[in-house]
Amino acid sequence: MTDPGLKMSGAGAQKTILIADDEPDLRLLLQTTLEDPAYRILEASDGESALQLIRRERPDVVILDRMMPRLSGFDVAAAALADPVTRHIPLILLTALDRPSARDGDTTPDVFAYLIKPFSPLQLLATVRKALDRVEAT
Repeated sequence: MTDPGLKMSGAGAQKTILIADDEPDLRLLLQTTLEDPAYRILEASDGESALQLIRRERPDVVILDRMMPRLSGFDVAAAALADPVTRHIPLILLTALDRPSARDGDTTPDVFAYLIKPFSPLQLLATVRKALDRVEAT
């Protein structure tokens, strides 16, 4: 049985990108921005589903919202970075906070990049491409 928090589309593409956000409209915007035959897009609507997908699918890049139900983006990032199998995956954290260090006591994970909401689609594309370049270089 498929978890209702998980969605896959565009099977057969070369690079896999996981989008994890509890806001359906933002997931749609991210998916539309990243829509390309070279990408397979996975979606998760909460942190627990995102972590399951990271462990099972081992995407090339993960885009995580900071605030999600069941596990925060910080918790997902910390778990992924602590796991030797997934710690190489570039994580892009989306946040509405104006600085990554202002986090209400959260420990800041060492992620690939932070994008401050609202961000431009071009900024997202450039960040994802840099993350994919890093994956290809390793």
